[in-house]
Amino acid sequence: MCGIVGVVSNAPVNQLIYDTLLLLQHRGQDAAGIVTQQERKFFMHKAKGMVRDVFRTRDMRSLPGNCGLGQVRYPTAGNAFSEEEAQPFYVNAPFGIVLVHNGNLTNAHALKSELFVTDHRHINTESDSEVLLNVLAHEIERTTRGADLQPQDLFDAVRNVHKRVKGSYAVIALIAGHGVLAFRDPFGIRPLCMGRNDEGNVVVASESVALEGTGHLFDRNVNPGEAVFIDLQGKVHAQQCADAPSLNPCIFEFVYLARPDSVMDGISVYQARLNLGETLAKRVVSTVPPNEIDVVIPIPESSRPSAAQLAQLLGLPYREGFVKNRYVGRTFIMPGQAVRKKSVRQKLNVIASEFKGRNVLLVDDSIVRGTTSREIVQMARDAGARKVYMASAAPPVRFPNVYGIDMPTPNELVAHNRTVEEIREIIGCDALIYQDVDAMKKAIGSLNKNLAGFDASCFDGVYVTGDITDADITRLGASRVGGEEGMEDNSRLALPNHEN
Repeated sequence: MCGIVGVVSNAPVNQLIYDTLLLLQHRGQDAAGIVTQQERKFFMHKAKGMVRDVFRTRDMRSLPGNCGLGQVRYPTAGNAFSEEEAQPFYVNAPFGIVLVHNGNLTNAHALKSELFVTDHRHINTESDSEVLLNVLAHEIERTTRGADLQPQDLFDAVRNVHKRVKGSYAVIALIAGHGVLAFRDPFGIRPLCMGRNDEGNVVVASESVALEGTGHLFDRNVNPGEAVFIDLQGKVHAQQCADAPSLNPCIFEFVYLARPDSVMDGISVYQARLNLGETLAKRVVSTVPPNEIDVVIPIPESSRPSAAQLAQLLGLPYREGFVKNRYVGRTFIMPGQAVRKKSVRQKLNVIASEFKGRNVLLVDDSIVRGTTSREIVQMARDAGARKVYMASAAPPVRFPNVYGIDMPTPNELVAHNRTVEEIREIIGCDALIYQDVDAMKKAIGSLNKNLAGFDASCFDGVYVTGDITDADITRLGASRVGGEEGMEDNSRLALPNHEN
């Protein structure tokens, strides 16, 4: 999962792209990159690390130009330790193209072979984004055939990309001397929206917060399968390029990944989480009588709206019982489970007075591996809690995600092939309450009746593209970054509630 942005302006864009990437930092902390264009020449700086660490004053001065792209990366496949796999990616023909990508191609292995044998293109990294760039470049070359580039040529090229590429992709590409091209996969799995301001800026980004936080007005979402081309004068050209597009956004964006102040595909992320708290409250009542709960405590940060709504509906006190230390290393870059366990204690500290002698209901946004949940339950007991109940605003995560979320392999998922009672025993809580899959879809889907559905594959095992086999899941799991014990654990889900 990554955060991407593209800008066409009549003024220098380096600072604007930097500011936008800061607003998208929650979508990726592994690497960051910016490319700008001035007089058909690209200027690029990218490196591993957070935005604030990657870009210094000297780097910003070396990024002139009035249009450009940026990305914050969280790797789901490829080599997390390679500077070469930081984005944007570049090819010099046709025209010169740089690209940023959020998502995951499920047929990248086949495309890589096809590009070499048939298209005679060379791929130099393990990144599926480089594969996607070369597919796009090849299709643009075919549609232009050496002639001047027209918007229709790009739309025809994107139509061909849709036919060749499988998986999820929100893409922004900068074409030297022409403008910015943005498009989204036909299922709309990964988000992409656009906006503008009175000064002539046109911005395309992963989340609406990136627009609003930089003084731009949200215009609209890029539709599933649609391509948008913004020329260097700021004129927007758009065309639907998929044969049968349908809007099926990733439901995990609303559960956990997106910022609560974003609106994605017409749905307020904050309201979605309030709705999840409302439906979760009904599940709690059916498992634990409210009079047996003394206090509701969220596990910071993104579970707070759900926990607050649940507490209000059940007439229970809502308290903050955990304090987050924001100045320690993130758990997903800690090697191995043992270090991760230690890091949970470093990152969260309990307010003992909120636990001592009480029956507490802990509310989390989701439970993935279960290692963090088990440690948090033990922290509550150590603080003097009489009973510890755990509620998850999301259903059990039973299946891997193949569309761009670094979800662990099936054997690493605590809910895979286990009953709720077996999971409860592993976590060590007195009662475990999960959200219902259908209730989750209804709670969020009610906020936009135009949705065809959701990709909720990590909860229900149904992959919306309809082309995922068990062999694909095994292969994609094998290519996943940081999947082995003892290696660096790069999963953002190693410690829930990532927001800073």
